[in-house]
Amino acid sequence: MEILLTLFWLVIILLPIIAMWKIFMKAGKPGWACIIPIYNIIVMLEIVGKPLWWIFLFLIPGVNLVFGIWTINLLSKSFGQSEGFTVGLILLPIIFYPILGFGEATYKGPAAAEASVQETTPPPQEPTPET
Repeated sequence: MEILLTLFWLVIILLPIIAMWKIFMKAGKPGWACIIPIYNIIVMLEIVGKPLWWIFLFLIPGVNLVFGIWTINLLSKSFGQSEGFTVGLILLPIIFYPILGFGEATYKGPAAAEASVQETTPPPQEPTPET
């Protein structure tokens, strides 16, 4: 029984690390960077296209929660996913990070060109009166 419990915890610990490794590799960064403390946040900021000084915001209690969630949202957008996927990454990371890492999602760049700038349609034009 102890062996099964040990294997279970080993899977729970290794699955997110391996998934994050794959996510870093999909983004063109070295996979090993995900296991180095602090450096993994620096690389994540590069992946989502945010400045390096944001690392200091992760050191401020309370502010780090806001910017952590923001960074996760930008990660989701950088892989072409929606806000719903961001909620999944936050609430069920053991499921959604492997989906992002091992799934068909491809890296599209910093927040996928700000996510909706290219996908939005122009507002409808008012009809011009005919003379």
